[in-house]
Amino acid sequence: MDIVILLIPIAIILAGFAIWAFFWSVNSGQFDDLDSPAHRILYDDDDDLIPEDARQKKDKPAPESQDQDTR
Repeated sequence: MDIVILLIPIAIILAGFAIWAFFWSVNSGQFDDLDSPAHRILYDDDDDLIPEDARQKKDKPAPESQDQDTR
């Protein structure tokens, strides 16, 4: 029964620390954007790692015609 007197304050201190850590993380922006890091892997940002001779040539966009609008 003496151990309960020790464990209850320790449990209260740990719960208080967990609540403080949660509110600190929310206030510091840890939960602001959860989707961007998951989608960032899909972006192609390794162009600087590909050697010049191995890169695919990007097609130039077709020039737009100078025709007048037909109404």
